[in-house]
Amino acid sequence: MRSLNIGATGMLAQQLNVEVISNNIANMNTTGFKRQRAEFQDLLYQNLRRVGAASSDAGTIVPTGVQLGLGVKSAAIYRLSGQGNILQTENPLDLAVNGRGLMMVELPSGETAYTRAGSLQLSPDGDIVTADGYVVQPGITVPEDAQSITINESGEVYVDLDGQTAPQRVGQLELANFANEAGLDAIGNNLLLETAASGQATVATPGSAGFGRIIQGALETSNVNVVAEITNLITAQRAYEMNSKVIESSDEMMRSVTQLR
Repeated sequence: MRSLNIGATGMLAQQLNVEVISNNIANMNTTGFKRQRAEFQDLLYQNLRRVGAASSDAGTIVPTGVQLGLGVKSAAIYRLSGQGNILQTENPLDLAVNGRGLMMVELPSGETAYTRAGSLQLSPDGDIVTADGYVVQPGITVPEDAQSITINESGEVYVDLDGQTAPQRVGQLELANFANEAGLDAIGNNLLLETAASGQATVATPGSAGFGRIIQGALETSNVNVVAEITNLITAQRAYEMNSKVIESSDEMMRSVTQLR
């Protein structure tokens, strides 16, 4: 009864689908989160009668054959990098990227990680850091006597100092782009790492060709569409039930065979 194994692969696939959807829903309020989508492929086929095989000595061939599919498998969990909504916060260290680009963060290991979560803060030394204390690259230090911080669309950081009328420029934020952003490795804490699949980072200032602009005093929300996720969840649940029904029907058929006398 191949249908037992086929139904089992379908149930496992829908279980993975539900897990991906549940992670999207759980992170619907996570700053800069990008929703994911499970993708599947059909498994190998068993040729009971090969298509194109000779069916007679006269040279006739089998037009369609008999191919029996053996189920489904997971192919990928794809990250969709669509733009989230811009939420105004009025916090001068909250930054949203409107368009393509990821902010760069230096990890304690020395590696560079990438993020869309722009809820930044100041360290005791005045460095601009993430919520975990990781320094945003390139490193920018705000003077202790700074009265206010202004970050324009191009990522230039200015501060107003006591006794000075003109703002002082203290640094320049940069963004990174990847040829295949879906190939980045998510390590949690809103951080992504470069991989062979993502390609190498292309770094430029915000507003450059192909790069988004910085919006100060705002955060990018997740791009999770709750209505769509709930609809997908219902669809996955029904597909799971139908695959379980296949197993149940196969079991009843086998029971009928064993009861033959």
